[in-house]
Formats: sequence, C-alpha cells, structure tokens
Amino acid sequence: MTDTRADTLPKLLVHQAERMGQRVAMREKEYGIWRELTWSDYLDNVRAFSLGLRALGLRRGDTVAIIGDNRPEWVFTELAVQAAGAASVGLFQDAVAREVQFIVDHADARFVVVEDQEQVDKLLEIVPQLPKLERIIYYDPKGLRRYAEKLLISFPAVQEQGRAYEREHPNAFEDAVEAGQAADLAVLCYTSGTTGNPKGAMLTHANLLAAVRNLVDIDPIAPGDEYVSFLPCAWIVEQVFGVALAISEGMIVNFPEEPETVQQNIREIGPRMMLAAPRIWENLLSTVQVKSDDAGRIKRSVYQWAMRVGEAVVDLQVAKKPVPLALTLRHKLADALVFFPLRDHLGLSELRRAYTGGAALGPDCFRFFRAIGVNLKQVYGQTEISGLSVIHRDGDVDFETVGQPIGETEVRISDRGEIVSRSPGLFRGYYKNPEATDRALDNGWLQSGDAGILDERGHLVVIDRMADVMVLADGSKFSPQYIENKLKFSQYVKEAVVIGQERPCVTALVNIDMSNVGKWAENHQIAYTTYTDLAQKPRVYELIAEDVRRVNRDLPKVARIARFALLYKELDADDEELTRTRKVRRSFVESRYGDLIRGLYSDDDVIQVVADVQYQDGRQAHIETRVPVYQVEPTVERQPEAVA
Repeated sequence: MTDTRADTLPKLLVHQAERMGQRVAMREKEYGIWRELTWSDYLDNVRAFSLGLRALGLRRGDTVAIIGDNRPEWVFTELAVQAAGAASVGLFQDAVAREVQFIVDHADARFVVVEDQEQVDKLLEIVPQLPKLERIIYYDPKGLRRYAEKLLISFPAVQEQGRAYEREHPNAFEDAVEAGQAADLAVLCYTSGTTGNPKGAMLTHANLLAAVRNLVDIDPIAPGDEYVSFLPCAWIVEQVFGVALAISEGMIVNFPEEPETVQQNIREIGPRMMLAAPRIWENLLSTVQVKSDDAGRIKRSVYQWAMRVGEAVVDLQVAKKPVPLALTLRHKLADALVFFPLRDHLGLSELRRAYTGGAALGPDCFRFFRAIGVNLKQVYGQTEISGLSVIHRDGDVDFETVGQPIGETEVRISDRGEIVSRSPGLFRGYYKNPEATDRALDNGWLQSGDAGILDERGHLVVIDRMADVMVLADGSKFSPQYIENKLKFSQYVKEAVVIGQERPCVTALVNIDMSNVGKWAENHQIAYTTYTDLAQKPRVYELIAEDVRRVNRDLPKVARIARFALLYKELDADDEELTRTRKVRRSFVESRYGDLIRGLYSDDDVIQVVADVQYQDGRQAHIETRVPVYQVEPTVERQPEAVA
C-alpha cells in the first residue's frame, strides 16, 4: 500500500523504509551467494550517495548518466539523483563509445556513474569530446587500482563524502526529498533510434507513477512479491516495472549474478511476476523445442500429446468457449506429467503473471506459453507514454492482439490508420528537440508511428510500423513484421528481415541460431567451422526451407516468401543493424545488404558478395563470400490480398 501523499519516487522510498524497514527490498547474487538488502539499507545507500553527489556539486535540475548491468548501485544512483532534484539518464551497457558520447553530451550530464573497468575505459576514450563531464564514478573497482585520472572516484568514496556532508547539513536529504514535486523531471529516457539519433524523452515522477497506478489497478502486486531484474535498466518498461512499481508496491527486486546466469537465477528465485522482451520468450521456446527434439521417442510423444491438449484448451479459452470435462481431465494429467515440470525447470512455476513488450511477440510463441500454463500477457506502449498504454486482462487474452487500454488512457486509430494515444503518462517532450516533440504530439495525442486497428471488443491489433508496411509492385500490401515473427517461432531462426517493397514478390534474409543449428548439424554429422560456413551448408538451407514452407502455409499467396538467403553474419547492435532493444534497423540493413537483396530478385542461384564495410565502432572489414539463394515457391501468383 502506497502513501498517497508520496508523489515522487524518493518520497515513496522514504515511506516504504519507514513502513517495512527491516524487510527485504532487494537481493544481489555475488560469488554464488544471494546478498540481501533491507528497505532501511536501500534508503541509507540512497541518502549517502545523494548527499555525496551534492558535495561534489550536483545541483537541482542537473542530469546524471548511468551505464552498467542491473545492480543495486544503478537503482541507488537513480533514486539518489532524483532525491537531489536532478534527473537520471540510463544508457545500455553494451552501447559503443560513439553512442555513449552522443547521449552523455546531449543530455548535459556532468556526472556519469558506471559499473566497471570496461565502462570506465569507454568514457576515458571519449573524455576530450565531453567538455561538460566533471566526474566518472565507478562501483566495481576490479582492474582500476592503478588508474590515476582525476575524473575518477569510487562509489563508496562518494558515499563517504555524503555522510560527512550530512554531519555538516543535518536534514539536508529529507528537505531535498520533500522539495520534490510530481511534475519534476525524473528520467531522460532515450529512444532506441531506429531512424536516426536517439531522442531523450522527458518523463516526470507523475508520468511514471501514473503508469504504475493504472497497471496495479488491473494486476495488483503484493508487498514481498519476487521480481528478477534482468532487462536493461535504461529501457522504459524496466524503469516502470523494476524501479517505480517495485518501490511503489514493495516488491523484492533480485539482481542476477551475470547476464549469462539469468535463467539459473530465475529458477532459484521463482518470481511471482516477470517481464521479458520477445527475444527472451523466443529463446526459452527454442530451448524447449531443442530438448524435445533430443528426447527419447516415448518422452517426445508424451510432450507432443500434452502440447496438443494444452493448445486445445487455450484455443477454447481465447474463443470464450467452455472446456469439455474430458479435455479438462486430460489437461490436468498433461499439467502433472509435462507442464508443471517444464514450468519448474524454466523457473516459472510460481508466476502469477508474465508480460512481454517492447516489440511484437509472434502469436505462435505466445500460444505456446499460454498452453503450458504461463499467464503470459502483452503490454504495449511507447517510451513517450511511460512505456505502457495497453495490456491484456486476466481471462481476456488473445494471441493476435495486445489487449485494451489501461485506466486513464485513451487509444484511437487516426484517419491514416495510425495508433494514437494520450494519458497522464504522456511525456513532457524531447529534451532540446522541440521540432521532434511537435512531430510526435498532435493536440495532446501521441503519434505512435504504428499501424493498427481496434477490433469489435476494443482490443488493439498492432499491424506493424507505419513506415514498414510494404506494398508490392502490383499494389498488394503486407506486414513484414507478421511474417518475421512467424519465422522466428522456429528454434533455428534467430532473426529475419522480410523484403518486398515495390518488388514483384516477398523474399527474406534469415539469421540462423548458431547454437541450435550448430547442435542440429553435430547430431546429423555435418562438419562446419564458422557461422558463415554453417550458414552456407545445403542441408542447413533445407532445414530453414521447411520452416519457410510452414510459415507460407498460413499466409495468403501474395505474402508467401518466394526466395530466401541465409546471412553470412549475425545482425548486431554494435554494427548498427539492430537497436539496443534488438529491433531491426530495416532501412540500414537493406542498404548494407543491398547486393544480397538484388540477388534475391535475380535469376542467380548464388550471390557473390564483395564489400568493404565500415562498422560503428571504427572497425573495417573486407568481405568476400558466396551466398546461396533458395527458391521456395516455383511460381508466385500475386493477387490483391493483404496480411495484417
């Protein structure tokens, strides 16, 4: 239960520390041991660091950048900055130096708080281009003992300065927190930058707490509910769930030991609520599919039977039809034999609700998790509306929709088919970019850039990005994202880029999943050396072709993939091909792989690729390779049909 007078995140933290002082607020796993921190510890760390920043010269209205993996220190920093009347700016931990330079400079950050030596080195490399930067504060000292740069100071050293400051200025922290207002800027949340440089969305405490308030009205959270924080803290949805919601409702936030141990740590904690991006759910599904393929004949048969039962039940539930008694009994048996052990193995046995957001999750993947008993629901929104405007309700889930608007939120479809919305979560505008703000807002309505429809039940169907809906040469329309998501249901497909704008038919570039395809190749005694070598094997092409044919069977003829090629490298955010939230930068990919795309629309069976590539981090590469092309549809009949 929150204090209704607490209208900022720091005020809520003070309230929770007073109410639940010695109860666990967060855990961090270090060296194989879960280290607990109480709400009193949480507040003490925030107080010391906030006053330490003030001792270093932080002023109300300043901005402080944060870079690193999910750790308590990240959250301490954010709340400490906000308690001082300043705003935090989160950066993705894998951002390259050029991205860091742009955001830190654009946000006017005077202080940057980083995790470790890797991030320190990244900052020191670009210090000459950051004239406003005054201090780099690190919280993992490993490897930094001999660094003598004057900009550097450790997190504990700043906290010690804060404790000294408090002795000289009693009640300074409490006074600063009380001076905070709901309308104060809380975070600058930079967009993923699919079409250019990231833009800094200005979000207030009132914005974030409105999203929390309206989420809790739909899905109540109990104090002490477990949550594992593994999505980047720089992402707006993690800001809402892992920071604002946790403080407001008293959740226990657990920080994994390493990104590589997330799945194991989830099993250890058994969270009651979980948020994951579509890529995480797709990876879990791939893991299950691979294990099923490797199982013995009897186990595989039992699993396949159970999946048929589970899918039959959820299909009836989605259609709001009664489940026959015989099917109910078979489902109970399937749950005991397969689904519960599977959920337990994945760490999902204690889940009450699970969410996916940030990008579209394919309906096939969505249906799978519902079938095994995971209460998975879609959330939809944009950074500019505090990450959340639409959600599925319990008992009203549909695989093809993202649900209905949350409270205090209006969603409608514009005359040109664009999803527009408004709510108390709507941002203040883009930092130092009034032109972009004017383009994003129309009389208080946020222009999402997404094409969609509202069905007869009031559920929102997101078709694709407005800019990405494609039109074939004959005028037929189709959604590449819809096809890509169906392709990624395969455990062997990691990423797909569908092409067809103003062309005679639909084609695709496919990234294989190196781990799963590699294991398949070993099981079938196919020798390979590198990713490129594996992606050129004829039998791998046949493997992926089966998935393409599966997808084609569910598509109108106009939208079926006629030809595809396997990319010779994995799409990478460091190479500008993906955003940090793993969205494809479609126009950039189509430009970089122009030779391949032209080859897909030629009569060639093999495309000779010769290219000099300049990567974002300064690397250069000369590429010479031969990429086979696979013809899926011998003839392509094009009719004026469309895919939503």
